[in-house]
Amino acid sequence: MSIIAGQGDAARSLALLWGEAETGGERTAPGPKPALSVAAVVAAAVEVADEGGVTALSMRAVADRLGRSSMALYTYVPGKAELVDLMYDRAHGELPGAYSLEDGWRAAATAWAADLRALYLRHPWLLQVSYARPVLGPCEQRVMEALAGVLFATGLPAYTLRAAAASLFDLVRGGARTRAEARLAAAATGVADTEWWAERAARLGEVAPDFAERFPLSVRLSAGEAEGGAPASWEERMDATHAAGLALLLDGLEAATEGRPGGVSPR
Repeated sequence: MSIIAGQGDAARSLALLWGEAETGGERTAPGPKPALSVAAVVAAAVEVADEGGVTALSMRAVADRLGRSSMALYTYVPGKAELVDLMYDRAHGELPGAYSLEDGWRAAATAWAADLRALYLRHPWLLQVSYARPVLGPCEQRVMEALAGVLFATGLPAYTLRAAAASLFDLVRGGARTRAEARLAAAATGVADTEWWAERAARLGEVAPDFAERFPLSVRLSAGEAEGGAPASWEERMDATHAAGLALLLDGLEAATEGRPGGVSPR
């Protein structure tokens, strides 16, 4: 189940994202230095989510990790809704703010996609936060700015690149979600994906011996994986599928640049 971002108080959330959170949330007023900070609270919350997902996230769980009371946290973060926004944005701060175009826009786009996918797999709880409504934080925006810098190097108009950017995000996020859920399924059930598929395929052959005749095109698609020399492990197969899908998307973007004034070679 997804959590919708941006549900907290707009004024407080944006102030935290663009002000206190960027500076660590340290108070600058005279007096004793506070024992906590926004940054410390967010870092602890990220650790909780990394271990148990957003379902394990609560102000109490974060407070316990910090060795404080829940009430102590409200001095820094108004509530869980604002905390999720801060966590989501802070995690995206691990990504580069720009990519070199020395090897062409296509290589840069591939690197951007690889970094974003790795971030999602490193913090799979990010995939539980819907991006239907963006957090609108500085780190999240830097990720988009980095991609825009790559895409505008193609010379294509903004309306075309807007669709390309959305497609790239969807491709990376969707593939990462499948891979993350496969890991979760294996851990939760104790049954590896290869073992699960092998048993189900055998059973399916028993209960539907005419499967190939009824669904010939589906079988043909599956055979295409073998023709391409599919990797042995399930995760490697998903990685290969992601790479192939990304290549197809970039092929289409490259084709759109051909013959257009200002179009730039990907290499």
